[in-house]
Amino acid sequence: MLKQILRIILITGMVALFLPRLITHLYALSRTYRSDNVPARPVAIVFGAGLWRDGSPTPVLRDRVATAADLFFAGKVDKILLSGDNPTDHYDEPGAMRDYALNLGVPEDAVILDYAGRRTYDTCYRARHIFGIERAILITQNFHMPRTIYTCNSLGVSAVGVPANQRTYRQATLFYWNMREVFATFIAFTDIHLTKPLPVLGKPEPIFSQGA
Repeated sequence: MLKQILRIILITGMVALFLPRLITHLYALSRTYRSDNVPARPVAIVFGAGLWRDGSPTPVLRDRVATAADLFFAGKVDKILLSGDNPTDHYDEPGAMRDYALNLGVPEDAVILDYAGRRTYDTCYRARHIFGIERAILITQNFHMPRTIYTCNSLGVSAVGVPANQRTYRQATLFYWNMREVFATFIAFTDIHLTKPLPVLGKPEPIFSQGA
């Protein structure tokens, strides 16, 4: 009897853990496009993805910035919001992303920095409430895309996504990222539907005078 109860508890826990990942995946399917067929939006939002010890963007982050730059040059977006963490003077994700975007030829006046994008939830929340973004194209890799699309749309940003898969990633790395997303998506569901935490806010800095 005890074993049956424990088995039921285990199965219930596994379903509760994996269900948000399935829901976000299904939700994102019709909202994910290729760069050549994505509908134009005023802004592309690029999510941080870590820096090397020398402060330069990781390959994953470079792919995200490069994808946003491609969309800008194709006339799909007018502005690019680069959102990442900046906890110390020695770790500045948005600054590194900006430098890489400028090296790719993106004009400086098309780049906006969000220094408090500590998490996907924070980036989406601040995009709406600090930067006044109403519609956006989200830039990240496939493994992360469902959570970003679901989170931003749940927090008031009408968002579609373009995957930044510009290289082939190792299978072991992809497996780790996808397993990590199971837990991260469960936490995101909790944040969106239950706890509703407030990220670091501040004075509104709308990108456009009447929202975007």
